[in-house]
Amino acid sequence: MVTCRRRYLVCSACGSGLHPRDGWLGLDGFLSPQAQRLICLAAASWSFDRASAHLQEFCGLPISDTSIRDYAVAAGQRVRTWVRESPAAANAFAAGDGDIEFSTDGTCINTLDGWREMRLGIFAKRPRGEAATSAQWDDRDLPAPSVRVLFGGVWTAEQFGPQWRAWAGRLGIGQTQDISVIADGAKWIWHQAEVQLPGAAGVLDIYHGSEHLHATARVLFGEGAAEGPAWVQARRQTLLREGAVGLDRQLAEEFKQVRRPAAREALQGLREYLEPHQEHTDYAARLQEGRAIGSGMVEGACKTVVGKRLKQTGARWRVRHAERMVALCGLLYSDLWDDYWTAEHN
Repeated sequence: MVTCRRRYLVCSACGSGLHPRDGWLGLDGFLSPQAQRLICLAAASWSFDRASAHLQEFCGLPISDTSIRDYAVAAGQRVRTWVRESPAAANAFAAGDGDIEFSTDGTCINTLDGWREMRLGIFAKRPRGEAATSAQWDDRDLPAPSVRVLFGGVWTAEQFGPQWRAWAGRLGIGQTQDISVIADGAKWIWHQAEVQLPGAAGVLDIYHGSEHLHATARVLFGEGAAEGPAWVQARRQTLLREGAVGLDRQLAEEFKQVRRPAAREALQGLREYLEPHQEHTDYAARLQEGRAIGSGMVEGACKTVVGKRLKQTGARWRVRHAERMVALCGLLYSDLWDDYWTAEHN
């Protein structure tokens, strides 16, 4: 650690003071540019108290958890503005290789106003992998995204949807028909996709579809029954090969053969779940093209960006603070960290 003495000057007229050398040193208050970056990295990675302890342990930087919180929240607001206004995100997205994907989901966080839903959206580009069959869907090696941009906030569906169109414009996506919207079966997602991203291809997340198959199997055969997994596997293969239309034909035949009310209700519920997604289940074509059929990217972000950082035991957030922290964490997730800090200190 280096100790540097600086002269402090006070204006005799107004009484305000400053350290003239701070500008030359690049200090923000008492923090150097490197310290600012470290503090934000620690705040995005751990709770504020753990960040304080780790900074002291790793680099001998003594700073309290409250100071880390105050600085990180303020930096998060600057990050939100920078990401919206800087060409860096658009440039990175344009340079990325692959097909354009958009995925969205939400998770609840504890705020001072009660539990609120933090909604996340991710635009990404993913190179195509090798062609696969329905039997290979879960074993193939799908390429990772070449670029991804995350944004989020505590918004209603009606407030969040227009953000998709705005971000598509910021990222230079001229034709929404070039986008694949990969998401679960939530009605608000598909409604907003139709309005905000007209012409985009819809893809029902295969894992959510599988969850509904498993739920139906539990009713048909009972919890833990040996017949359940085989039934799910067979119906999922139909879904992957023939889409929701083909699976509905199979379920309709089964419906005719069962008499137990609970089983009939479960089969009918599954058919009703799949009915709006007949155009969202062209899995066979996407597998043949080496493209994604799952929304694991945004679900992982809900866990690692929101859950890991904002949903810790006892944490309660002001909504604006939570949104700023998501912006800070999203900067790191979106691989724009170096771009931001280079711009911040130039």
